[in-house]
Amino acid sequence: MSKVSAILSCKDVRVTFAEAGVSIEVLNGVDLEVDKGRSVAITGASGSGKSTLLQALGGLLKPTAGDIALAGRRIDRLGARQLGTLRNRHLGFVYQFHHLLAEFTALENVAMPLLVRGDSINSTRQKATSMLSRVSLEHRVNHKPPELSGGERQRAAVARALVAEPDCVLADEPTGNLDQKTAQGVQALMLELVNKGDKALVVATHDLALAELLDVHYELSGGKLERIR
Repeated sequence: MSKVSAILSCKDVRVTFAEAGVSIEVLNGVDLEVDKGRSVAITGASGSGKSTLLQALGGLLKPTAGDIALAGRRIDRLGARQLGTLRNRHLGFVYQFHHLLAEFTALENVAMPLLVRGDSINSTRQKATSMLSRVSLEHRVNHKPPELSGGERQRAAVARALVAEPDCVLADEPTGNLDQKTAQGVQALMLELVNKGDKALVVATHDLALAELLDVHYELSGGKLERIR
């Protein structure tokens, strides 16, 4: 179904929701292949289905039809535990709203993917501390999200997405809730950390300037992807 180099791919993916007895087709036959070392932008109007597509690609939403493969494995053929393990090993997620847990420190939030994976406490602490340093938050490791600025929270979220060294990062409007200067810093950070590690990056965004920074640009419209560049 996909090239050997594709870390993430989908074929003829369709998603239909039922609302007030009416079927609404959000995705209508989406095909996509994402290779390691490549960055992909997905733009489109609000409500076009960008978030729905990323949720389907990440195994957070089961499509109505179509095939999705992560690291060469069809995710629709996996049980919940197998899918969770595969996702933890190969995917990182960044959202518009950071989704950090307010009761935990920045260090604890970033450490969670490693703890879920079963890494030792000492190894987890070292890796999480190092990643927070890479996003210039070494002085904020013991601060909880309410004590961080919006930009700091989003940088912590990027650190959490990358700490387990996933093959692919899915980012849904990662800078949509930030001021321009902070947004540019988060953009540069994601591109630097992803590119250095030969990772794949898929960003759903309304920001055309951000889309121009990525290798490939698609627009989602009418439930289908059209390649812009």
